[in-house]
Amino acid sequence: MPSIRALRSFVFLALILAASGCPSGSVLLRPDGSPGPEKCPEEALKAMRILRLRVGDSAWVDLDVNQADTSPITLYEGPIESMVNDQLGPLESPARLYGRVWTEGPQVVIRYYEASPPDGDVIPICAVARLAKGQLKKLPGSKPGMAIVEFSEAGVYIVDRFH
Repeated sequence: MPSIRALRSFVFLALILAASGCPSGSVLLRPDGSPGPEKCPEEALKAMRILRLRVGDSAWVDLDVNQADTSPITLYEGPIESMVNDQLGPLESPARLYGRVWTEGPQVVIRYYEASPPDGDVIPICAVARLAKGQLKKLPGSKPGMAIVEFSEAGVYIVDRFH
């Protein structure tokens, strides 16, 4: 049976994660393992309004800052740090985007929950990585928990909810 101290620590950690805008693992998964719909937190919607980041605003990003200008790249299930290559509203290169990668479906899904300008504080956002023509599909050789994708860059798009 867990101790009161362990239970308090767990509750404290859950509150920190919820306050930070990070996904808490409450994203429902589809039968193929890809993430289902998810609301954009009100805090992120407010921050994006203040920054004038509108749904559909986009920029190019290096998907994984550790694998820039490489082809193909390997993405792992879990957290990801990407880098803006041009400008996404007020976010200029080399702003960082922080989010989560899902690799279980037929193609990689990347959702971003935070942005960090080069000279500023972390900002809650809602954005997704996309490439046309299914180019975030997993390549042969991908294994459970990881995905090999052809390109190290993708478009990132501001959204007001995740589908």
